[in-house]
Amino acid sequence: MFFSEQQLINAIFNSNLNNFDELCLHLFRVQYKNNKIYRKYCNFIGITDPTVIRVVEKIPFLPVSLFKTHQVLASDKPVHTTFFSSATGGSGQSKHYLTDITLYQKSFITAFELKFGSTQNYCFLALLPSYIEREGSSLIYMVQHLMNVSAHPLNGFFLYDHLKLQQRIKTLEESAQNYVLFGVSFALLDFVKKADVEIKTGKIIETGGMKGRKKEMTKMEVQQRLQQGLKTTAVYSEYGMTELLSQAYAKNDGMYDCPPWMKVFISDPTDPFVYVDCGKTGVVNVIDLANINSCCFIQTSDLGRKNKQEQFEVLGRLDHSDLRGCSLMI
Repeated sequence: MFFSEQQLINAIFNSNLNNFDELCLHLFRVQYKNNKIYRKYCNFIGITDPTVIRVVEKIPFLPVSLFKTHQVLASDKPVHTTFFSSATGGSGQSKHYLTDITLYQKSFITAFELKFGSTQNYCFLALLPSYIEREGSSLIYMVQHLMNVSAHPLNGFFLYDHLKLQQRIKTLEESAQNYVLFGVSFALLDFVKKADVEIKTGKIIETGGMKGRKKEMTKMEVQQRLQQGLKTTAVYSEYGMTELLSQAYAKNDGMYDCPPWMKVFISDPTDPFVYVDCGKTGVVNVIDLANINSCCFIQTSDLGRKNKQEQFEVLGRLDHSDLRGCSLMI
């Protein structure tokens, strides 16, 4: 099988159940060849010939911690953009090097529109103080680009100005304008304490993260508080990472739906090469085919479980998350 780069990109964003596995195996071999960090990891775990991998379930997932210590790159083109994680865990920042920013744009716009409809139908609001206050946030880039595409005159970031945000929401509600409010969890919970609004035409998308600001809460607890405080059931969660170019979205029940080019496997916490059955808790491993210039196969630091409909939920973080994968085996 041979793809030009543009043919590969087109195939990824038109992937389906019929061609997903074929694309995964093709990209595994390409990235084994072109990504020296991924190749070294594969060699370390005993995979020295990529052709021995004939089913997707045997493709190894690269521990996400390596994005903190190495340049994970599968391209010889110049780096266009570098995204940085927040480094709130105290163990350093992850860095995701992108040689083609349009891949990220294509991924997040397509994923958003599959879930919510055309970007141009929405006004976008953002309450993301912990992200906008630092450089290199992939989330800020995504929301800013969504605003640019929608070009709505009332788009905006609000930092800590809750009163201005409340007034903006009331203006949008009065005109029956569809809108989306992206917010980090702690900031949305702070807003709910002071807000006097009823959400009817808007959607709330919480992006996770207390960032040490509040007592940790489950996704369900956060969603319930937001639903009650804003008098709406249209509260969603977004699953995304600095190291991924794609997002999954969940509503109410906390079960995330992946776009067609993204898939999750759940592995045994004590053995990263054994997958657990649906309904059982383990480590979240993500296939993100949009990551063609870095690594499509990422073992995260999240604990979760999957159902038979291929939806997944996140239950928390692994303790000592850096001491697993290749580090644990060393």
